[in-house]
Amino acid sequence: MKRAVFATLFLPAMALASWTAADFPAFTPAGSGQWISQQSLPKGTRPLTIHFDQQCWQPAAAIKLNQSLPLESCHDATPQWHIFRDGHYQLKIDTQASTPTLVLSVASQDNATPQVLARQCPRWDGKPLTIEVGHTFAQGSHVREFYSGQIAQVQNGKITLQPAADSNGLLLLEQADTASPAPFNWHNATIYFVLTDRYVNGNSDNDNSYGRHKDGMQEIATFHGGDLQGLASKLDYLQQLGVNALWISSPLEQIHGWIGGGSQGDFPHYAYHGYYPMDWTRLDANMGSETDLRNLVDEAHKRGIRILFDVVMNHTGYATLADMQQYQFGALYLQGDGLKKTLGTHWNDWKPGTGQTWHSFNDYINFNDPHAWQKWWGSAWVRADIGDYDRPGFDDLTMSVSFLPDLKTESTEPSGLPVFYQHKHDSQAATIAGYTPRDYLIHWLSRWVREYGIDGFRIDTAKHVELAAWQQLKNQASSALAVWKRDNPGKSPDSGNFWMTGEAWGHGVMESKYYHAGFDAMINFDYQDQAAKAVDCLADIDDTWQTMADKLQQFNVLSYLSSHDTRLFREGGSSAAELLLLAPGAVQIFYGDESARPFGPTGSDPLQGTRSEMNWQDVGGNAAANVAHWQKLGQFRARHPAIGMGKQTTVTLSQGYGFVREWGNDKVMVVWAGKQ
Repeated sequence: MKRAVFATLFLPAMALASWTAADFPAFTPAGSGQWISQQSLPKGTRPLTIHFDQQCWQPAAAIKLNQSLPLESCHDATPQWHIFRDGHYQLKIDTQASTPTLVLSVASQDNATPQVLARQCPRWDGKPLTIEVGHTFAQGSHVREFYSGQIAQVQNGKITLQPAADSNGLLLLEQADTASPAPFNWHNATIYFVLTDRYVNGNSDNDNSYGRHKDGMQEIATFHGGDLQGLASKLDYLQQLGVNALWISSPLEQIHGWIGGGSQGDFPHYAYHGYYPMDWTRLDANMGSETDLRNLVDEAHKRGIRILFDVVMNHTGYATLADMQQYQFGALYLQGDGLKKTLGTHWNDWKPGTGQTWHSFNDYINFNDPHAWQKWWGSAWVRADIGDYDRPGFDDLTMSVSFLPDLKTESTEPSGLPVFYQHKHDSQAATIAGYTPRDYLIHWLSRWVREYGIDGFRIDTAKHVELAAWQQLKNQASSALAVWKRDNPGKSPDSGNFWMTGEAWGHGVMESKYYHAGFDAMINFDYQDQAAKAVDCLADIDDTWQTMADKLQQFNVLSYLSSHDTRLFREGGSSAAELLLLAPGAVQIFYGDESARPFGPTGSDPLQGTRSEMNWQDVGGNAAANVAHWQKLGQFRARHPAIGMGKQTTVTLSQGYGFVREWGNDKVMVVWAGKQ
């Protein structure tokens, strides 16, 4: 869920000024957002700080040569650089990601002035390639080219192969005796993110739950009918893509009504996406039943696919006319006949009249009546600009994100249940003595893990909730999964631990504080733009992959091309598959990346178009070749933990671009012949 970014450093601007370090000459730009400075230094110990535009930076990790060190703002504990011998040293700063990094190395005196050389993209004449593979595959061994199935024997350290017709010039080389697929590891995961409502309608009987209905216009943000039953019907399709984890939009009960959509209020906006929660103990009826959920999880596990829930703990959903009427909270300016004439019998059926928009329903609501609004969540649960609730703050933890009621996850006071739950008779929430809002939320979320075997969570708006809350959630969810595995022997796809990834807007490839608060990976917001620069020439992604592979020996990230909160990545046609599925670390396919799902109707909210219905009509038609290409690369990735986890060596070829990745006994070599 996209959030505003406050008081952050706009890193692309760094290219407009220079960096300095004590005892080093001014840094020289070296292309692609990198800066270099070199100096001869004597043996000894010295503090290391970097300065840029009156700001002080220092390494956030222990200083070691030839390692990528994230930079952070200077503080009292200045890191010390221990130089063990006299020498000529180089500092290289990389500002391509949202967090700048520093690499220290021993430099050659002969290359004291960095040279920026333009990289020429390889060209391919369409003929077979003779490749030197002796450093990767033993003499006389057999090598399989996975895309085409060809097998070649290494002779004189070389093999000759023809890239398959639909491979975009790729050769995916593995040892011929490689078994399929490799044991699962989250560091090499291929995660498929789906907005369930927009994927497959498996049961049309639940399409209009709670009185929800279509708008009769473009259906930009109404419920479209996708559900858990529909998801389960496509598990074989996902397995063929090499997917081994399925991240689903929150299936938990959302606000029942709509709010005004977009900046112009030109459409009704329902919580089809799962980010406006109301009850964490119930499935949303539009998603289906608990039987449907159990079937989805069990059938996914049989296919080696893990299930991740999208989780919201920062905020609740907005107040809507439908919920105000059903659960008897809030106040209206309308009374008697005027109320009936304006809103009708079912308030959710209201539509804007002449001169009104879908925002205009707010004009009928009296947000200032303190007594009426205490019947909603209650002051112990949320802060909001309504009634006599505590007002939101201006910091990340207490602000109201997009004007949503902010949950008091920091509270240490027992809260009881949300007030309006007294009228919500289907809720499974029960009062627990001494529980705070955080305790309740974590208890409710862990129950889904304990009862259904949910394998992990994707955390929404991680920066807006205390780190201690995320650690508590991770601890309780981990214990819950262990209990489920104990009670359901043979049903889990593996013996692994509960896994958690999170959204902190702008986070890049850096081992941040979140990794010490329960998170196993953070979403990599940098990769979308980095990949876009390589759509015409795969070799142009090499520096990014090399940096990622080096850093990710210590931690993990989740990289994506398309997102519901940014844009759909449709550059480069089918070549998007190799840009994502050959990337180091875990990767996330957004539903329809593989089929070039079109941008949908969007109104005055440009993000709504990224959430269009899945284009199943194209999967077996116009996009069939594209899907097949994604399947090949996804299956290759699933066979090789080295792709996500391995160290990378870029290889020099007489023709084309290539790299080797190795992890343990697993090794692959990927060759791209070049542009035709």
